[in-house]
Amino acid sequence: MEALIGAGIGVVVVMLAIVIFMIVCMWKIYAKAGQPGWASLVPIYNLVVLLQIVNKPVWWIILMMIPIVNFIILIIIYHRLSLSFGKGGGFTVGLLLVGIICFPILAFDSSQYKKLEA
Repeated sequence: MEALIGAGIGVVVVMLAIVIFMIVCMWKIYAKAGQPGWASLVPIYNLVVLLQIVNKPVWWIILMMIPIVNFIILIIIYHRLSLSFGKGGGFTVGLLLVGIICFPILAFDSSQYKKLEA
């Protein structure tokens, strides 16, 4: 029984470490884009700021509330985020499928943010 409890605590600690690491990555991405890093922590407002980073209108938040459409919008946003930092379509796929690897790359590599045209 104690082994199960220990394993459960171990899983919680690892998950907490991953969550904290991803928060740091998002904070850094927002900061690289010239936005306040703390904005990545505030629900809804983080989407507003992300839409500003990828140069899309704020009303897209409404589209994110519609099932299936929200997935398409997320793909567009992640693709524009990739393009904003000089990455391509393959990196967008990486953000979608292996975000735990690609978001830290985006946060800590030497790429520079460039605002895209609408």
